[in-house]
Amino acid sequence: MASDTVQLEIADGVATVTLNQPEVRNALTPELRVAFREVMAGLEFNDDARCVVIRGAGEHFQAGGDIRSMIDRLELDAASRRATILEGIHMLHLPLFAIRRMGKPVIASVRGAAAGFGIGLMASCDLAIAAEDAIFTLAYCHIGASPDGGSSYFVGRTLGMKHQMELAFLGDRFGAQRAKELGLVNWVVPSDELAAETEKLAKRLAAGPTRAYANAKMLFNQTNHLSMESQLQMEAERMADSMMTEDHAEGIAAFMEKRQPAFKGR
Repeated sequence: MASDTVQLEIADGVATVTLNQPEVRNALTPELRVAFREVMAGLEFNDDARCVVIRGAGEHFQAGGDIRSMIDRLELDAASRRATILEGIHMLHLPLFAIRRMGKPVIASVRGAAAGFGIGLMASCDLAIAAEDAIFTLAYCHIGASPDGGSSYFVGRTLGMKHQMELAFLGDRFGAQRAKELGLVNWVVPSDELAAETEKLAKRLAAGPTRAYANAKMLFNQTNHLSMESQLQMEAERMADSMMTEDHAEGIAAFMEKRQPAFKGR
């Protein structure tokens, strides 16, 4: 389901998920947490969505945790506070699991601030495109906290150890070009072209061989967890699955006929 807090639009195979609390820079308010979890859970098995774009309403992508909620938690006794924090984080992991599981490309389209959870969310996506004036910071150290929202995992798989520690220990802001150099984003575009470039990329992916994308994503998700033998066996199984599709037959036919393939996602 969608709500005013997180909006969902599906058109031409592209699902656009908009975090819609611009008055707080799309921070993790209780309402946004619930709505985002529900929207992503629904998209995982929605065949009308062959590509997913995650963006923020207004001038910012996602500015991390909701300070007001953190202040409220300070009033709880130690045991209750710990339980509340753990429950909230575990529930927040569910949409991240959905992003990694779903057999379709997920794109982060980033303008303005991506801070704290915003970094983890962006890094959990398969691809990221950012406006040239976007600003990034892991930020947690500034409130005496350690990274969450999957950032230690997803950023950790992208950056070397020294860069990880730099981002976590210093919490400095850095720009889109630096994010691209670090491998956190794929493309940097002029701010006024972000929407158009995101749409172009999403439509290209939505028109692609969905089953092959799903198999590639499954393989790359497992790369750091399997032995070489297990990974290569998984490659063989996923290749066989991909080559049993109509899209594979269409790809071969288009190659032989020297034309663009018309993939259907099956």
